[in-house]
Amino acid sequence: MTMLDRMRRHKAWLNWTLVLVVAAFIWFYVPDFFDQGQAGTVNEVVATVGDQQITAGAFRTAYQNQLEAYRRSYGGNVNEQLMRQLGIDQQILQQLIDERAAVAEARRLGLKVSDQEVAARIFAMPAFQQNGQFAGEQVYEQVLRMQRPPLTKAEFEENLRRALLVDKLRGTVTDWIAVSDEDVDREFVHKNEKVKVELVTFSADTMRDQVTVSDAEAASYFESHKENYRVGEKRKIRFLLVDADALKSKIVVPPGDVERYYRDNIQQFSTPEQVRASHILLKTDGKDDAAVKARAEEILKEVKAGKDFAALAKKYSEDEASATQGGDLDYFGRGRMVKEFEDAAFALEPGQISDLVKTPFGYHIIKVVDKKAATTRPFAEVQQQIADQLAYERAQERASTIASEIEKAVSAPGDLAKAAQQHGLKVEESGFFTKDEPIMGLGPVPEVTERAFTVQEGTVTGPIRSARGPVFFTVVGKEESKLPALADVKDRVRDDLVRERARELSKTKAAALAPEFKKSFAGAAKNAKLDVKTTEFVARGTAWPGIGASPALDAAVFALPEGAVSDPIATENGTVIARVVEKEEVTPDEIAAGRDTTRAELLNERRGRFFSAYMMKARDRIKTSINQDSLKRVVS
Repeated sequence: MTMLDRMRRHKAWLNWTLVLVVAAFIWFYVPDFFDQGQAGTVNEVVATVGDQQITAGAFRTAYQNQLEAYRRSYGGNVNEQLMRQLGIDQQILQQLIDERAAVAEARRLGLKVSDQEVAARIFAMPAFQQNGQFAGEQVYEQVLRMQRPPLTKAEFEENLRRALLVDKLRGTVTDWIAVSDEDVDREFVHKNEKVKVELVTFSADTMRDQVTVSDAEAASYFESHKENYRVGEKRKIRFLLVDADALKSKIVVPPGDVERYYRDNIQQFSTPEQVRASHILLKTDGKDDAAVKARAEEILKEVKAGKDFAALAKKYSEDEASATQGGDLDYFGRGRMVKEFEDAAFALEPGQISDLVKTPFGYHIIKVVDKKAATTRPFAEVQQQIADQLAYERAQERASTIASEIEKAVSAPGDLAKAAQQHGLKVEESGFFTKDEPIMGLGPVPEVTERAFTVQEGTVTGPIRSARGPVFFTVVGKEESKLPALADVKDRVRDDLVRERARELSKTKAAALAPEFKKSFAGAAKNAKLDVKTTEFVARGTAWPGIGASPALDAAVFALPEGAVSDPIATENGTVIARVVEKEEVTPDEIAAGRDTTRAELLNERRGRFFSAYMMKARDRIKTSINQDSLKRVVS
């Protein structure tokens, strides 16, 4: 009996109406993992965190969920090959480990999530509601069955219980953190005040040809900055690569397999109907519904009268995320919005505006900007893409099989050559490399590099996954960290000294002209034949034209009044003098309107930072192990 089965006895008031509710649900787009001979690996353990296990099935579910999310955002070209190349599999595994570690820490602290808490969260999910109330267990089960693969109540409730436990831990650890009104207002002003400036740049690059450096000066500079040129310790490895790309070039995928993949995965090549809409939202949470509705009706009259929708959204909408964009929500398909909003948006034609639409969030006024019909890419268009993907996957499988055979045959460095000959491969030598350099013959393989600096000579390590395939290696040479001779780095030393002196020259020239700029900014620039660049209104952290991001320039111009000219400001590329043309101050009303959102953002940021630091220490107490062999089998 599941938790909801038990809870049902105490919820006789529920309306057990069969209604299909799918909007605003936490979707689990999970392609079938249980076919193609993989079912035997579902319960295989990929990692252990304390007394908790992460199974291959749990990992694959999260992995495919992320893959489908990428496909919805970036199209069908995102495949598992790209996911592996980006290291998404390792990121997902780390996320699962972090979650299990948080669960373990919560249990250590004696935290629990009751059946009532799980039930309350389920009852509150819009996906399971009709007219604001839980629609019944039939709906609950039906929505879970719609997932791919279908979810049982027990699975869903356990996942939800774990998520609630992590939330409870986060609250227990961080709820004491608060922010004052002064901090909130200061943060809002810091993020939202803007300034328009005129800039004159004294570029160090343009002054390099005015700098001369003698051999004696370069030698002196080197002596006083020797540590800047220290060469880190190095390693040299002998390695055996099972090159998946080479294997792929020999694989021919039968046309029937390509066609079958297309048929079985047609959704991957399909784009559902989409609509692009903008909206104005007035929230009802904690407010008088009738008053909010009346205000929304007044705004609707302005919209219907032909006033600019984007301008009205910026002025009135309480959806902070879209209001600054004129209410624009970009394109979205069905299942992305709550049902009431979705039904209204898809019923409109481009250019049409809805009447008031009530959702759990409040009252919306919706304007449809564009529509895209559902499309499916024809087989001929994606045939080669599918063939390449299947060839890649089969090459990875073959590489994994070969690596397993080599692993059994290799126990000492001398075994590498014999194993390579048996499989038509070759053993290569890398040359010396530091921790920050790619490995000659392999390229950047962080795990190989890391282990090369920790394993003992005379041992064979592997197989280690790389973008090109599994790697086995042994360390065959070491070089300790050392200071180089000047002759080995003289060009680099000379270039560093030239750059430093050019920057100093830019400061000197800017300082000499600074008084003239304070008298007449435009006149001084004209006399010095320097270009003046005028910015738009910009906030802190913006990349300045020709300069890039500069905290020093930010600090200077935001501290000046309108019309003031700065002292020379050193930047990475030289020196700049700025004149404040105009300031866009933040009004008290804007500060008050943004206070709740800013407080939430600031609290989340501070609490998140504290929780991350807390969990770093907590993970040190929790024994964690990863079965790399199982992980390789799952992702390949």
